[in-house]
Amino acid sequence: MAGQTFYNEILIEHNKYPTHKHGLVGCCYSKEGINPSCGDDLIINLDIKDGIITAGSFEGNGCAISQASADIMCDLIVGKSVKEARELCDIFSRMIKEKISDEELERLEEAGALIDISHMPARAKCAMLAWRTLDEILLQKN
Repeated sequence: MAGQTFYNEILIEHNKYPTHKHGLVGCCYSKEGINPSCGDDLIINLDIKDGIITAGSFEGNGCAISQASADIMCDLIVGKSVKEARELCDIFSRMIKEKISDEELERLEEAGALIDISHMPARAKCAMLAWRTLDEILLQKN
């Protein structure tokens, strides 16, 4: 039970006090992601230099899960290569849809706090919105 409380605190913190919720002036890549089933609407902004994500942010509105997921994702991917970020998108998606190894869960760092969303299918799209949008940007980059 203490672990669940810790995870809830992570989500609440990222939703109430997001570090990466702002525009990114002069960013290289920007893409809107919409979840029509609930109305979440996010724009993911990235700067990528020499194959490394040097900055990331998000804008838009949505539920606490989509907002926290976007902020956690930005924390995780800044400083990573495009290849690493795509791998993290894959791991996150599999965490929500299937099962992942303990090593993969560890690679997700705070994003692992969203593991319980896998038991709430109606909320999975909320958690996945930022990650799906990021992956679409990175696929265009390749």
